[in-house]
Amino acid sequence: MLKKLFGKQHKPTEEIIYAVVDGKLVNIEQVPDPTFSQKMMGDGVAIIPVNGNVVSPVDGEVLQVFPTKHAVGLKGKTGVEILIHIGLETVGMQGEGFEAHVQQGSKVKVGDPLVTFDLALVKEKANDSITPIVITNNDLVDVTVETEKDVQGGRTEIMSIKVK
Repeated sequence: MLKKLFGKQHKPTEEIIYAVVDGKLVNIEQVPDPTFSQKMMGDGVAIIPVNGNVVSPVDGEVLQVFPTKHAVGLKGKTGVEILIHIGLETVGMQGEGFEAHVQQGSKVKVGDPLVTFDLALVKEKANDSITPIVITNNDLVDVTVETEKDVQGGRTEIMSIKVK
């Protein structure tokens, strides 16, 4: 009804990105993997997790859940595309210790469960448990990041996005 009265609905131009897991927020440049630290995939932040409960940082849609469940791609209401990569070299775990709670096309709200993982197993079998959160379409948005603080998944603001 509103569309009929006021014409086309416009996409929001600003969006807040929330923490994806409880832990310590750090600068993306501290990730011990050049793909992330040198921002080859995009700008962002990382969280050193204290538990294995990964939640949605935005209201939006799941673009992809990797077959090994170690990474999830999301699209927020502004069109921002977010990659959550749980740990480093976790792809080699072949999904062991990971459980996905969403699939491609799922609609999510901030704080909705995405993936749970066994943090102790990741620490044992992967290079690092640090979890980068990367904006993969940086060319379309301006990213402002927060760093160096304790965060709670789905509750603490970690980035703000403005569409260019």
